[in-house]
Parts: sequence; C-alpha cells; structure tokens
Amino acid sequence: MSNVPPLTPPDSSPVDAAMTDPSLMDTPTDLTTSNVAVGGLSLSKFNWRVAIGLFVGGALWIGPYIGSIAVLMPALVAQVAPDEKIGLVAAMGLSGALLSLISNIIFGALSDLTRSRFGKRVPWIILGGLASGLALLGFSTSGDVVSLIAWWCLFMLLLNAIIAPMVAVISDRVSAKYRGTVSAIYGVALTVGATVASITAAMFISDPRAGLAIFALAIAVSGALFAAIAPEKPNRDEPRERLSVRSLLANFTFPRHGARDYYLALFGKFFVIAGAYALSNYQLYILLDYIGLDDAGAGSVIAIGGGIGLIISLVVGLAAGPISDRVGRRKPFVVAAAVILAIGAIFPLFAPFAWAMVVAATISAFGNAIFGSVDQALNIEVLPDKRHAAKDLGILNMANSGGQMLGPVITSVVVTVTGGYQGAFVTAFVLILGAAITLTFIRKVR
Repeated sequence: MSNVPPLTPPDSSPVDAAMTDPSLMDTPTDLTTSNVAVGGLSLSKFNWRVAIGLFVGGALWIGPYIGSIAVLMPALVAQVAPDEKIGLVAAMGLSGALLSLISNIIFGALSDLTRSRFGKRVPWIILGGLASGLALLGFSTSGDVVSLIAWWCLFMLLLNAIIAPMVAVISDRVSAKYRGTVSAIYGVALTVGATVASITAAMFISDPRAGLAIFALAIAVSGALFAAIAPEKPNRDEPRERLSVRSLLANFTFPRHGARDYYLALFGKFFVIAGAYALSNYQLYILLDYIGLDDAGAGSVIAIGGGIGLIISLVVGLAAGPISDRVGRRKPFVVAAAVILAIGAIFPLFAPFAWAMVVAATISAFGNAIFGSVDQALNIEVLPDKRHAAKDLGILNMANSGGQMLGPVITSVVVTVTGGYQGAFVTAFVLILGAAITLTFIRKVR
C-alpha cells in the first residue's frame, strides 16, 4: 500500500500539487533546482509528523480490521452459526466488500471537497475512527446471523471514512522526493499493525468477543491520534469548483483521460488482493480442517507466523521504499513482490503440515513487505488528476475491496465443490501471478 515512482503524471507535477495544499508550505526558501523549491514552498523537507502520524494511524486501523476479518470474525461466526460458517464468511466478505467499493469512493470525494479549519482529511479520519470503532463493538455483541451481517457491513462501510482520506495525505503533503520513503513507512505500519493484530487475535480464538472489543477501542482512537500527531492546516480558503452537475460528476466518476496506467495499477492490485484473501479469510479453517490442528495449535501457528512476519516487515518493508526512491524504480519492486506472494500462496499445496504454513507465511511476509512499501507510491504516481486525488485513490482502493470480495467467494465455491482447500491454493497462485503480469505493462512509471 505504498509506492513512489520517479516520474509524476505530466499534467500534475509535485509543485502543482503542493501549491494547492497549504500544508506543504513550510519554510521560505529560494528557487533551487536541487530542492525544487519556489518561494515559500519547499519540496525538500521531510515531513516527520506526517510520516509518524501515518504509521500510528495506519497501524491502528489495519490491525483491528485484519485481526477481525482473518481470525476473530470467522471464530465468532463459528460460534454463532457453526453449520453455516463457510458460506456465511463468504457472504459477509462479499457484502462488506460491496459496501467498501462504494463508500471508499464517496468518502474520498467528500474529503476532496471538504473545506474546514481542520483541513480536508483530518475531520473524516477522526469521525471514521470513532464510528467504525463503535460498529466493530456492536459486531462483537452479535448473537444471530442477521446481526452478524448487519454490524459487519456497517463496520466495513464506516471504515472507509478513515482509509480513503488517510491514503490521500501522502499525495497532499509529501513531495515526490520522499514519497517512496513515506509510502514505505505507511506500508510497514499496515504490515506491522496487521501482524501484531493477528498475533493478538490468536489469543482470543476461544473468546472472540473480548478480542473484538479490544480492537474496537484501538480503531476508535486511530483518527484522533493521527490528527494529534499530524494536524492539517485550515483550508477554508482553498479554491473549490462551484457545485454543479458537472463538478459532481468530476468528483464521483471514474477518470477517463490519461488513465491507462492507472487502470493497470488498479487491476494489478485487485489480483494481488483477491489471491491473498482467497486464503487469509480462511486461514483458521485451513489450519483446523486442512492441516488438522486444534484451536490451540492453530493459534500457535498464527502467532509464530505473525511474529516472523513482523520482523520481516520491519526490516524488508523499511528498506524497500527508500531503495526504490534511490534507484528511481517502482515496477520491478511490485512485480517481484507479486511473484514472491504467488510462491507463498502455492506452498501449502505440496506440504499439508503446520511447518509448511509457517514457511508460507514467511515467504508471503517478504512479498507483502515489498508490495506494501512500494505499491502506494506507484498508485500515487499514476493518478490522472491530483485535484481528485482522494477520489481516484478511493477508486484504486476498490481493488482492495473487490479482491476481498472475490477471494473468499472463490474459496467458498472451490471448497464446496471439491471438498478441500487444494484448489484454493492453486487459484490464489494464478491470481497473484496474473497481478505480476498486469503490472509489467505500466509505462508511465519505471
């Protein structure tokens, strides 16, 4: 979820983006070719507050989400409706992802249009954190199938009020010179948050309601902490298009001009996420039903894999972004990451043992760390029009939602038809390898 290509779209330079964003206007400098600074605008200064805010805020929204969808949501579903667990997890993933497809674009566009004393992203991030935290808490109290689906859908809907504006902060407030590094920090935050949450969730497999309540609190404070660390400057005087049918269409529709690479990035991300979620949403059931472990054994494997993944994400993730900045390349990193992820997805097919799941998690951690550190910068670099950055990044995030929607549905169908998880491993491998092939066709970003 983070990348930084050396080239920017020809119709939207870093200077253009910064000059429309007061938050980038730090200390006065003279015009220099090395720093790309004009008057009060400095593109050479690294914004540590934004980097730290993205790390803390990102870890606190992704952690509860991943810990819930991968471990505690299936665990609670198994308690409430054990005979329907496979289909119900797929149905909840599908319905939640459909809502995310829409809400991510809407919240992104609304933040693009927001003018306030607190800026345009921070108000949505704060409210999104509080609202989605309350929804996850409500989910933890569910006692029947209807309430499980309703609360989960509400949680997925509101979570995107954090995601879309937070990702746009990188486009708004980070210069191209450091975008890879900041994207890497955000990507590592997502990996670290997800890993720590997975380890934590493994401790609550037998008591998912308690774990969900803890996660609800974490996500509720995510937005407020981000705002405290990296507040936005007021943007009430920032120009905005006059509200009209045309402006509404511009702010809520898919980009149509100069968007070839943009859509290649979208589909590449989609295939990666679909392949990953074809397995991750069912990792608990894979460990129980395919590997043959009990609850304690499954929890141990998840915790061990998570611990290894945490170390890898810190080392590899923090290195990948800055290296990408230094060599001026994005594409080789994301393509290589996809290939590594594909290998991790197929590995358990050949070894239905607990150790193989740990090895697969280790391989996947390498791929996730690289992809997470560079992909978001790539996404920002292929934006057709930075005036609609949050909306267009929200559309790109449809790849996440769409992948989360398709992956579990595919696994549900495969397991139901074949009676086992072997086909799911093959499907995940093919999808992720398809991502590697798709991403190689991007031209604008090297």
